[in-house]
Amino acid sequence: MISINTKRLHLRNLAQNDADVMFDYRNNEICARYQRGQTKDFEGIVSLIERRKNDEISMTSPCMISVALKETNEMIGEIVVMPKDNTFSIGYTFSYKYHRQGYAFEALTVLIEYLHNMAPEWEFISFTECENIPSMELLKKLGYKNLGYVPSMDSQAFGKWTKKATDEEFIQLRNHQGQ
Repeated sequence: MISINTKRLHLRNLAQNDADVMFDYRNNEICARYQRGQTKDFEGIVSLIERRKNDEISMTSPCMISVALKETNEMIGEIVVMPKDNTFSIGYTFSYKYHRQGYAFEALTVLIEYLHNMAPEWEFISFTECENIPSMELLKKLGYKNLGYVPSMDSQAFGKWTKKATDEEFIQLRNHQGQ
């Protein structure tokens, strides 16, 4: 069971009563314009929640985390953690109703610390759309460094606690963008 608290937030498992909120922000242009491949129809979201409601944070399988307001338990966003090859890839979407209030920074700070304590040698990678300036600024504020544009993913890559070999791999990806 996922349960991590911050001053204002509760990171927890998805619940069926999250479906309306998730449907709202996933279908709002402010959030949707930077998301790829997310389920947006209501039935699909209900099904996604059913599949992911018992996820656990681990080093072996992906998990989806609901970010909720501590006082009301209302979902305000989601974080996906994908572990692979000693790397945590983290993605997130927060409701447009809660942008620019520090919630994403608060949630990601505590989660990154939790994951880093679980696997201190692991690297952290996040990808964002090149036009998503707020997300890029958030990642920098979280201590990620800009690893550059990855043409094959049409995304800007950011890394934290990356090793020299990973940094060099991203340099190679950037240098081969025209080929």
